[in-house]
Amino acid sequence: MSLTPQFLDELRARTSLSALIGKTVKLQKAGREYKGCCPFHNEKTPSFYVNDDKGFYHCFGCSAHGDAIRWMTDQRGLPFIDAVKELAQAAGLEVPAQDRRAAQKAERAKGLHDAMADAAAWFSEQLGGLSGGDARELLTRRRVTPETARAFGLGFAPDSRGKLKAALKDYGDPALIECGLLIKVEGKDPYDRFRGRLMIPIRDARGRVIAFGGRIIGEGEPKYLNSPDTPLFDKGRTLYNLDRAAPAVRKSGRVLVVEGYMDVIALAQAGIAEAVAPLGTALTENQLERLWRMVDVPTLCFDGDAAGQKAAIRAAHRALPLLQPGKSLSFVTLPQGQDPDDLVQEKGAAGFEAVLTRATPLSDLLWQAEIAQAQTDTPEGRAALKQRLEELAQQIPHKDLAYEYKRALMSRYFDVFGIRRVNAAAVHQAVAEANRHVGRGVEYSLKRAVLLGLMRYPHVLCRYMDEISRLDMGDRYLNDWRHHLLDAAVNDPHLSRKDAAEAESLIEQIMATTDVHPIDARDYTRDLAFSFFSKMSDPAIAVRDLEKVIEVMLEESETRANRERAVEAFRADMTEDRFAEQTRCHAAHAQSLDQLYRWLEAARDLADKQAGEAA
Repeated sequence: MSLTPQFLDELRARTSLSALIGKTVKLQKAGREYKGCCPFHNEKTPSFYVNDDKGFYHCFGCSAHGDAIRWMTDQRGLPFIDAVKELAQAAGLEVPAQDRRAAQKAERAKGLHDAMADAAAWFSEQLGGLSGGDARELLTRRRVTPETARAFGLGFAPDSRGKLKAALKDYGDPALIECGLLIKVEGKDPYDRFRGRLMIPIRDARGRVIAFGGRIIGEGEPKYLNSPDTPLFDKGRTLYNLDRAAPAVRKSGRVLVVEGYMDVIALAQAGIAEAVAPLGTALTENQLERLWRMVDVPTLCFDGDAAGQKAAIRAAHRALPLLQPGKSLSFVTLPQGQDPDDLVQEKGAAGFEAVLTRATPLSDLLWQAEIAQAQTDTPEGRAALKQRLEELAQQIPHKDLAYEYKRALMSRYFDVFGIRRVNAAAVHQAVAEANRHVGRGVEYSLKRAVLLGLMRYPHVLCRYMDEISRLDMGDRYLNDWRHHLLDAAVNDPHLSRKDAAEAESLIEQIMATTDVHPIDARDYTRDLAFSFFSKMSDPAIAVRDLEKVIEVMLEESETRANRERAVEAFRADMTEDRFAEQTRCHAAHAQSLDQLYRWLEAARDLADKQAGEAA
C-alpha cells in the first residue's frame, strides 16, 4: 500500500476533528475552537482544545497533541493502517490499493483473527458444558463469579489432542498452526496446543482475540501456558487486559501493573478496572513505552516474596535507559506471601487501595535495593556501593534527569556514611549563582535548609533570632514558616533548653494550628546534603555548619544591598543611555556578581576622576 503525503493531507482535510473527538469527549464551543476535559489524563477543569481549522487537538495539561490519525491510534488504540482505513471510509475516500503481497498478508491476518474469535467462542462453550465442571470448580475456589468469567471471556480446553482441531477444521491445519492453536511436530499430525486448561483470551487494544493463556486445572507443569508469538501476537509488546483497562485508566489517571491474569481479573471484580499484566515475562521496553503513553507514572504491584522483589528490581533497571523528565515508575510491594488476588479476597478493594498509598518512587527503590545488598562494613564495600549508585544514574540518557538521580542517590549515601562539611566559599558561590536566576533555585534550597536545621536545633534559632528576622526569604511559604518559628522562640523562653526531639515536636504542634503546611521530612530529590539534616551527625558539627550557613547568607544579603546602593549611586553620575550601554558591554563579560561589583566600583572611581579633571 502506498499512502502518499497528498492522500493523508486530503484525509485530514475531509475529517471534522471536533466531530470525531466529540463522539467520546464532551466538547464546548470556545471561540473558533472547542474545549473539553482531556481524555488522556484525569482533570476537572477543561484544558483540552480542538481546532478544526488547523486540524489538531492539544491539551495544555498533559501536552497530548495530534491530528485525526493520531487520535485514532492513541485514543482508540488502532494500528496506523486501520486508523487510516476507518477515517477514509467515513470521509468517502478510497484507500490506495495494496500490492499483492500486502493484500495477501492482510487477508491472512483477517483469517487468523476469525479463527481466534471462533476458538474463544468454542472454549467458552466448553466451560459451560459437561466437561467444564472442574474448570468451573476452580473458578468457584478462586471466587470468580460467572458474570466476571463471561466479561473476560473465560473458557475451557478439554484434555484432548484433537477436539479443537475438529471444531475449527474449516480453517485448515496450516492456519491453526500459524495462529498457535495447533502444534506441528515433524512426522506427526498437528494436535491441540491447549489441553485440560482454563482458557483466558488475550486481546489487542481493539478487543480482538490474538492469543490465549491457559491455566492448568489440577497438578502439572507449566502452571500457565501462553500462545507462541504469531503474526497476531507479540508477547513483548502486549499487555493483558489493555482493551478493558484503557477507559478506566483515562478516567482514574492511573494504571496498575500486576503479575498475572488472575490478579487482573480479581481486581476488576473488586471494582479496580485499570489493571494490566505482562505475559509471564519481565516488563519489556515496548511495554513500558506503552504504559507511559497512558500515564506518566505507572504503578507496578509485585508480590511480597523474593521473586516479586526481583521482578521489581528488574523493571526498575529496565526503565532507567528509557526515563525522560516527568516519566517514571512507582512500586508497591504487597504483604509477604500475598498477591493482589489474595489481598482483595481478604480485605476488598479498600485494603488494596490502602497498600497503593504506600507506593515507593523509582529512585527510592533503587537505593533500597543497592543498600540491601551492599557490604558497607569496609571502605572497599562503601566505595563499591558509591560506584554502583553513580553507574545507575549514568544509565539515564537525559542529562538533567541523570544529574538529579545522581544527586538524590549520592545525598542518601552521604547521609548514611558521612556528611560533607559545609564549605563557606562553596555556599557563597551557590548563593551568588542562585541570585542570577529567577525562580526556586539553589537559594530557595539554602533557605529551606536553614529552616529545617532550626527545627532540629532550636537553641540556634533562639541565638540568631535578630539575624534570622533580617533574612530576605523571597518566598511567601518560607517567610510564613520563618515567622512562626520566630513566634515559637518568643513565646517559649525555655525553647532553647529543650532537646531536639522535644523542640521539634513543640514547633510542629505550633505550626499545625496555622495556615503553614506541616514541615515535611527531608526530600532527597530537592534538599541539599548538610550535616544538620542527619540524626547521625555529631550535634556540635551540625550546629557549627548551621551557624556558618546562616552567617554566609547574611553576608550575601548585605553584599547584595551594598551592590544595589553602588549601582544607584553610579546611575546618578551617568545618563540612562550611557549606563545601560556600559552595563550591557561589561556585564556580558562578568562571570559573577563579585566581578560585576568590582567593575562598578572601578567605573565609579573613573567617573570621579574625570569629573575632578574637568573641574
